[in-house]
Amino acid sequence: MIFSIENILNPEEIEFIVENLSQANFVDGKVTAGWHAKLVKNNAQLEKTSKPYSDLETIVKKALERHPLISSAILPKLIHSLLFSRYEIGMSYGTHTDNALMGKPNYWRSDVSFTVFLSCPSSYSGGELVMESTDGDRAYKLEAGSAIVYPSSMLHRVEPVTEGVRLVAVGWIQSLVRDPAEREILFELDTVRRSIFSKDGKTLEFDLLSKTHANLLRKWSE
Repeated sequence: MIFSIENILNPEEIEFIVENLSQANFVDGKVTAGWHAKLVKNNAQLEKTSKPYSDLETIVKKALERHPLISSAILPKLIHSLLFSRYEIGMSYGTHTDNALMGKPNYWRSDVSFTVFLSCPSSYSGGELVMESTDGDRAYKLEAGSAIVYPSSMLHRVEPVTEGVRLVAVGWIQSLVRDPAEREILFELDTVRRSIFSKDGKTLEFDLLSKTHANLLRKWSE
Protein backbone atom coordinates (compact mmCIF):
# COMPACT_ATOMS: atom_id res chain seq x y z
CA MET A 1 0.00 0.00 0.00
CA ILE A 2 1.11 3.55 -0.76
CA PHE A 3 -0.19 6.40 1.41
CA SER A 4 -0.01 10.14 0.92
CA ILE A 5 -0.49 11.80 4.30
CA GLU A 6 -1.00 15.54 4.67
CA ASN A 7 0.36 17.60 7.56
CA ILE A 8 2.54 15.00 9.26
CA LEU A 9 4.52 18.03 10.45
CA ASN A 10 2.90 21.26 11.59
CA PRO A 11 4.10 24.68 10.29
CA GLU A 12 6.18 25.38 13.40
CA GLU A 13 7.99 22.06 13.08
CA ILE A 14 8.67 22.62 9.39
CA GLU A 15 10.05 26.10 10.05
CA PHE A 16 12.31 24.82 12.85
CA ILE A 17 13.68 21.95 10.75
CA VAL A 18 14.29 24.04 7.63
CA GLU A 19 15.96 26.83 9.62
CA ASN A 20 18.33 24.36 11.27
CA LEU A 21 19.10 22.63 7.97
CA SER A 22 19.99 25.96 6.38
CA GLN A 23 22.88 26.35 8.83
CA ALA A 24 23.94 22.69 9.05
CA ASN A 25 26.80 20.69 7.56
CA PHE A 26 25.84 18.36 4.72
CA VAL A 27 27.93 15.52 3.28
CA ASP A 28 27.83 13.44 0.10
CA GLY A 29 24.74 11.22 0.16
CA LYS A 30 26.69 8.28 -1.24
CA VAL A 31 28.06 7.55 2.26
CA THR A 32 24.77 5.88 3.25
CA ALA A 33 23.97 4.20 -0.08
CA GLY A 34 24.37 0.51 -0.86
CA TRP A 35 27.10 -0.48 -3.31
CA HIS A 36 24.73 -0.45 -6.30
CA ALA A 37 22.77 2.65 -5.23
CA LYS A 38 26.00 4.67 -5.06
CA LEU A 39 26.05 4.54 -8.86
CA VAL A 40 22.82 6.54 -9.15
CA LYS A 41 22.69 8.58 -5.93
CA ASN A 42 23.58 12.27 -6.26
CA ASN A 43 22.44 14.33 -3.30
CA ALA A 44 23.67 15.74 0.01
CA GLN A 45 22.71 14.59 3.51
CA LEU A 46 22.83 16.13 6.94
CA GLU A 47 25.84 14.77 8.79
CA LYS A 48 24.50 12.57 11.60
CA THR A 49 27.17 13.80 13.99
CA SER A 50 26.14 17.42 13.46
CA LYS A 51 24.56 19.30 16.35
CA PRO A 52 20.96 19.61 15.08
CA TYR A 53 20.55 16.02 13.84
CA SER A 54 19.28 14.47 17.08
CA ASP A 55 16.65 17.16 17.69
CA LEU A 56 15.40 17.07 14.10
CA GLU A 57 15.28 13.27 14.10
CA THR A 58 13.18 13.31 17.27
CA ILE A 59 10.67 15.77 15.78
CA VAL A 60 10.09 13.65 12.67
CA LYS A 61 9.91 10.36 14.56
CA LYS A 62 7.38 11.72 17.05
CA ALA A 63 5.29 13.14 14.20
CA LEU A 64 5.12 9.71 12.57
CA GLU A 65 4.44 7.91 15.84
CA ARG A 66 1.48 10.13 16.71
CA HIS A 67 -0.28 9.77 13.34
CA PRO A 68 -3.21 7.29 13.53
CA LEU A 69 -2.81 6.05 9.94
CA ILE A 70 0.83 5.13 10.53
CA SER A 71 -0.13 3.28 13.72
CA SER A 72 -3.01 1.37 12.13
CA ALA A 73 -1.66 0.62 8.65
CA ILE A 74 2.07 0.17 9.32
CA LEU A 75 2.11 -1.13 12.93
CA PRO A 76 5.58 0.30 13.61
CA LYS A 77 8.01 -1.62 15.77
CA LEU A 78 10.90 0.71 15.05
CA ILE A 79 11.41 3.90 13.02
CA HIS A 80 15.06 4.01 12.07
CA SER A 81 17.92 5.26 9.88
CA LEU A 82 16.44 8.74 9.40
CA LEU A 83 18.20 10.96 6.84
CA PHE A 84 17.75 14.63 5.95
CA SER A 85 18.53 15.04 2.24
CA ARG A 86 19.14 18.10 0.08
CA TYR A 87 18.91 18.15 -3.70
CA GLU A 88 20.34 21.17 -5.48
CA ILE A 89 20.19 21.90 -9.22
CA GLY A 90 21.30 18.88 -11.21
CA MET A 91 21.01 16.43 -8.31
CA SER A 92 18.86 13.29 -8.53
CA TYR A 93 18.59 9.70 -7.33
CA GLY A 94 18.21 7.13 -10.08
CA THR A 95 16.14 3.97 -9.99
CA HIS A 96 16.90 1.84 -6.94
CA THR A 97 15.36 -0.26 -4.21
CA ASP A 98 16.11 0.31 -0.54
CA ASN A 99 18.39 -2.03 1.40
CA ALA A 100 16.48 -4.81 3.14
CA LEU A 101 18.57 -4.50 6.32
CA MET A 102 20.02 -1.35 7.84
CA GLY A 103 21.73 -0.16 10.99
CA LYS A 104 24.71 -2.50 11.25
CA PRO A 105 25.30 -4.29 13.65
CA ASN A 106 21.62 -4.23 14.73
CA TYR A 107 20.27 -5.06 11.28
CA TRP A 108 16.81 -3.54 11.37
CA ARG A 109 14.45 -4.51 8.54
CA SER A 110 13.18 -1.91 6.11
CA ASP A 111 9.57 -3.02 5.64
CA VAL A 112 8.19 0.44 4.84
CA SER A 113 9.90 3.59 3.55
CA PHE A 114 8.79 7.18 4.00
CA THR A 115 9.62 10.57 2.57
CA VAL A 116 8.53 13.72 4.43
CA PHE A 117 8.64 16.76 2.16
CA LEU A 118 10.16 19.86 3.76
CA SER A 119 10.26 22.31 0.82
CA CYS A 120 7.25 24.05 -0.66
CA PRO A 121 6.70 22.42 -4.09
CA SER A 122 6.59 25.81 -5.81
CA SER A 123 10.09 26.62 -4.51
CA TYR A 124 11.81 24.08 -6.76
CA SER A 125 11.35 22.46 -10.17
CA GLY A 126 11.81 18.77 -10.85
CA GLY A 127 12.65 16.55 -7.89
CA GLU A 128 9.54 14.38 -8.10
CA LEU A 129 9.59 11.10 -6.20
CA VAL A 130 8.58 8.48 -8.75
CA MET A 131 7.25 5.03 -7.86
CA GLU A 132 7.87 2.44 -10.56
CA SER A 133 5.49 -0.47 -11.01
CA THR A 134 4.25 -2.85 -13.70
CA ASP A 135 1.26 -0.60 -14.46
CA GLY A 136 3.41 2.52 -14.97
CA ASP A 137 5.16 5.24 -13.02
CA ARG A 138 3.52 7.57 -10.53
CA ALA A 139 5.15 10.84 -9.45
CA TYR A 140 4.75 12.55 -6.07
CA LYS A 141 5.62 16.12 -5.15
CA LEU A 142 3.76 16.96 -1.97
CA GLU A 143 3.27 20.08 0.12
CA ALA A 144 5.80 20.82 2.85
CA GLY A 145 4.98 18.75 5.93
CA SER A 146 3.25 15.98 3.98
CA ALA A 147 4.58 12.45 3.59
CA ILE A 148 4.52 9.56 1.16
CA VAL A 149 4.72 6.11 2.75
CA TYR A 150 5.41 3.08 0.57
CA PRO A 151 6.74 -0.51 0.60
CA SER A 152 10.55 -0.58 0.80
CA SER A 153 10.55 -3.32 -1.84
CA MET A 154 9.41 -0.93 -4.60
CA LEU A 155 11.69 0.46 -7.28
CA HIS A 156 11.67 4.25 -7.10
CA ARG A 157 13.69 7.31 -8.13
CA VAL A 158 14.00 11.07 -7.60
CA GLU A 159 13.93 13.12 -10.78
CA PRO A 160 16.66 15.75 -11.34
CA VAL A 161 16.10 19.11 -9.69
CA THR A 162 16.20 21.85 -12.34
CA GLU A 163 15.57 24.89 -10.14
CA GLY A 164 15.69 25.65 -6.42
CA VAL A 165 16.43 23.24 -3.57
CA ARG A 166 14.52 20.12 -2.54
CA LEU A 167 14.67 19.25 1.17
CA VAL A 168 13.22 15.99 2.51
CA ALA A 169 13.44 13.69 5.49
CA VAL A 170 13.56 10.01 4.57
CA GLY A 171 13.57 6.94 6.76
CA TRP A 172 12.39 3.41 7.27
CA ILE A 173 10.04 1.43 9.49
CA GLN A 174 10.37 -2.10 10.77
CA SER A 175 6.81 -3.27 11.26
CA LEU A 176 5.49 -5.63 13.92
CA VAL A 177 4.11 -7.59 10.95
CA ARG A 178 6.63 -8.42 8.23
CA ASP A 179 4.24 -9.45 5.45
CA PRO A 180 2.57 -6.52 3.60
CA ALA A 181 -0.51 -8.60 2.68
CA GLU A 182 -1.04 -9.44 6.35
CA ARG A 183 -0.64 -5.78 7.31
CA GLU A 184 -3.28 -4.86 4.74
CA ILE A 185 -5.74 -7.39 6.17
CA LEU A 186 -5.18 -6.07 9.68
CA PHE A 187 -5.59 -2.47 8.51
CA GLU A 188 -8.87 -3.23 6.76
CA LEU A 189 -10.22 -5.09 9.79
CA ASP A 190 -9.23 -2.21 12.04
CA THR A 191 -10.86 0.32 9.68
CA VAL A 192 -14.15 -1.60 9.62
CA ARG A 193 -14.31 -2.14 13.39
CA ARG A 194 -13.60 1.53 14.05
CA SER A 195 -16.35 2.49 11.61
CA ILE A 196 -18.81 0.18 13.38
CA PHE A 197 -17.84 1.59 16.76
CA SER A 198 -18.29 5.20 15.59
CA LYS A 199 -21.80 4.42 14.28
CA ASP A 200 -23.18 1.91 16.75
CA GLY A 201 -20.79 1.71 19.69
CA LYS A 202 -19.59 -1.55 21.24
CA THR A 203 -21.78 -4.10 19.46
CA LEU A 204 -21.42 -7.85 19.06
CA GLU A 205 -20.07 -7.28 15.54
CA PHE A 206 -17.46 -4.88 16.89
CA ASP A 207 -16.39 -7.40 19.54
CA LEU A 208 -16.05 -10.21 17.00
CA LEU A 209 -14.00 -8.06 14.64
CA SER A 210 -11.82 -6.91 17.53
CA LYS A 211 -11.29 -10.54 18.54
CA THR A 212 -10.30 -11.50 14.98
CA HIS A 213 -7.99 -8.49 14.65
CA ALA A 214 -6.28 -9.27 17.96
CA ASN A 215 -5.87 -12.97 17.18
CA LEU A 216 -4.38 -12.31 13.74
CA LEU A 217 -2.03 -9.68 15.17
CA ARG A 218 -0.97 -12.18 17.83
CA LYS A 219 -0.39 -14.82 15.14
CA TRP A 220 1.51 -12.64 12.66
CA SER A 221 3.48 -10.23 14.83
CA GLU A 222 7.19 -10.65 15.51
